[in-house]
Amino acid sequence: MDIEAIKINIDAEVRSIASPMGLEELRVKYLGRKGVLAELTGSIPTLPVERRAAFGQSVNALKNKIVLLIEEKKKLLAGSDAGEPLACVDIGMPGIVHEPGRLHPLTQVTREICAIFTRMGFSIIEGPEVETEFNNFTGLNIPLEHPSREAFDTFYLNSDNRKPQAENLLLRSHTSPVQIRVMKEARPPLAVVVPGRVYRPDAVDASHSFMFNQIEGFIVDKNIRFSDLKGILEFFAKQVFGQDILMRFRPHFFPFTEPSAEVDISCVICKAKGCSACGRKGWIEILGSGMIHPNVFKHVGYDPKKYSGFAFGMGVERIAMLKYGINDIRLFYENDLRFLKQF
Repeated sequence: MDIEAIKINIDAEVRSIASPMGLEELRVKYLGRKGVLAELTGSIPTLPVERRAAFGQSVNALKNKIVLLIEEKKKLLAGSDAGEPLACVDIGMPGIVHEPGRLHPLTQVTREICAIFTRMGFSIIEGPEVETEFNNFTGLNIPLEHPSREAFDTFYLNSDNRKPQAENLLLRSHTSPVQIRVMKEARPPLAVVVPGRVYRPDAVDASHSFMFNQIEGFIVDKNIRFSDLKGILEFFAKQVFGQDILMRFRPHFFPFTEPSAEVDISCVICKAKGCSACGRKGWIEILGSGMIHPNVFKHVGYDPKKYSGFAFGMGVERIAMLKYGINDIRLFYENDLRFLKQF
């Protein structure tokens, strides 16, 4: 093979290449294991001894030239569109607009709620979504016969009556199990809020979902009273819904609190006059609350005669729906940008 002829041809071949694929084919042709340079190198032993050194130097020079040409062409092709040289790109064409992202409305509301409580001295703690039966039920004073422990009310991952309850796993049905986890690991005083997803096998409709977001909050210390609970929740409600709202407590029952109460606020739409949104009652429920049951303290090793505390829990979707006037929970999960761009 004539090395000088190859040098002339390689320049023309490189100039004619218009795509990365063509450049790779050229590289294999000249620099591959069975390429032109390999043939030239393999022919050196057949040459007279006095010519071998000079011929080898010429082959190396040719190799360096080809490598340099390929690298320069690769850089040129990298700056082109679909294999066309940069000079052929129409720089007058409009670019692709990349809209800035934004937080999901549920994330916004969750952060707003947590920020309110952190200003009051609460810590934010998250827990696992896969929980033990003990943390989700037994430790919270929910008895075996309670309906929520049935298989059609809870997503069990494994359940065996012969095993200890601590070994049976499930998707948590509320964020309250983190209350048990925290109290097992720490001693009072405690002030904690727990945001996170929870799961219940509910039929999906305008007001129910099999997965939703919840925020649990609790305080444990000496001499904690129901009036403390009322003051904190009133501050929270007015921060979210405005200073003009009214709040009331209604007696209720929760296994893990005693006494227990549901908390209502005056309807933010009709100002407590009565409308379709509040069922003509003028009041809307926003969360459940109560003083932590002594049995819960016993499960975590606290002395109920020494410590007291309160707990509350709310659905983030419900707070967001009331705050923004949304009438269907499914809108949060449909990923419809026409809806999400409003927040």
